[in-house]
Amino acid sequence: MKHITSITSGVALGTAGIAMMSILAGCSSQQEEQQTTQNKYLVIEQQPNGKYVVVEEMPTEGPSRAIIRERDENGKITERFMNEDEMRALAEQEYKKVQDGTSETIQSGGEDAGMGIAGTILAAAAGAMMGNMIANSLMNNKNFSRNAASANKSAYSRSARGGSSSKSSTRSSSTKKSFFGSSSKSSSRSSSRSYGS
Repeated sequence: MKHITSITSGVALGTAGIAMMSILAGCSSQQEEQQTTQNKYLVIEQQPNGKYVVVEEMPTEGPSRAIIRERDENGKITERFMNEDEMRALAEQEYKKVQDGTSETIQSGGEDAGMGIAGTILAAAAGAMMGNMIANSLMNNKNFSRNAASANKSAYSRSARGGSSSKSSTRSSSTKKSFFGSSSKSSSRSSSRSYGS
């Protein structure tokens, strides 16, 4: 009778553990969704090559907005304010180019950091400007993802990418980690050894 009781309690613990893991997974995916769609405050700076990069990025409770730093022909930097409506208009314009295949955000081979102003805004704030579904579909495009990373030099973006890039690198790695941290190659070697020798 004790044996049956221990089995049922083990099953109950296992079920509770699975339920807890699914709840935690739901919470983390909800956080990621909120992060994608959250409004942004951006500082976008024109580079000497004429392209733009995000140098500062912060989530904001208010509407999305941006400070645009641009260089004149003498290299002097001026700043201008861009409100959410202007940002959305540029993002929508660039998204139309994505759909017809002409957007620089989805082109391969761009070695220089940065893009045009519309591409940079779409890359940095697609969720806030276009909605979560569009942002997710864009980030699934390898070229868009790479170009977005090259155009966003903010510390906020680097920390957000740090988590996702480490996940993707472990997925693409040929040596998979087991639950206890050892690689599958080393665990298969150790399992072939005989114990007690």
